[in-house]
Amino acid sequence: MPLDSRQLTGRDDSHLVALPDGHRLQTEVAEAFRRLQSDAVKAGFDLAIASSFRSFDRQLQIWNDKAAGRRPVHDDRGRPVAMAALSDSEKVQAILRYSALPGASRHHWGTDLDVYDAAALEEPARLRLVPEEVAPGGIFDPLHRWLDERMAAGESHGFYRPYGRDCGGVAPERWHLSYAPLSVACAGHLNAALLRRCWHGEPGSERLLLCSQVEASLDAILRRYVEVEESWCPACYRD
Repeated sequence: MPLDSRQLTGRDDSHLVALPDGHRLQTEVAEAFRRLQSDAVKAGFDLAIASSFRSFDRQLQIWNDKAAGRRPVHDDRGRPVAMAALSDSEKVQAILRYSALPGASRHHWGTDLDVYDAAALEEPARLRLVPEEVAPGGIFDPLHRWLDERMAAGESHGFYRPYGRDCGGVAPERWHLSYAPLSVACAGHLNAALLRRCWHGEPGSERLLLCSQVEASLDAILRRYVEVEESWCPACYRD
């Protein structure tokens, strides 16, 4: 059943089930991920979830903390961005490189998750999900090369990478997997009008910082930072 507007924007979590580790996904996604985990064990990996569902409120907190300077924003080399020196438009672009707009995060849908190989991590507290961990020679590179092979063979149980390449918007996130059989439809129902209602429709809720700048360029932002390239998953899921 398609998600309603509140589920789609992370303001309702009734479409989710809890996994043994506490992470939450849609039922179909959870079952597919368990199959992928089982395959990973046979290949010598402990496929684990670092992040799954993220609510609108949590995404709003992350966004506002970055916009207000309470949380660092990093560039592609991992260096802190001097946000105070940027225009509002530049601040929005700097945040969007690594953080989704509240209401527009794929993590709201219960179809997307960030993964790692727990067997390769000596200290769980040291997990960072940064490019060097998944780059050639990185601690999680073997897992992701195995996942690449599964995806190429059509044996990844529906999981693919929406941010596998740098298309000039969101930075590549090799660790981010999306369950294409459901997420393609979710992406098709997200639009500017829905997001505007999401940001302004609940009196008393915390406001979205930099909202005026976001709304002034919203169509362009959606094209560059929310939409993903059509070829991110096989055509059979997009028809």
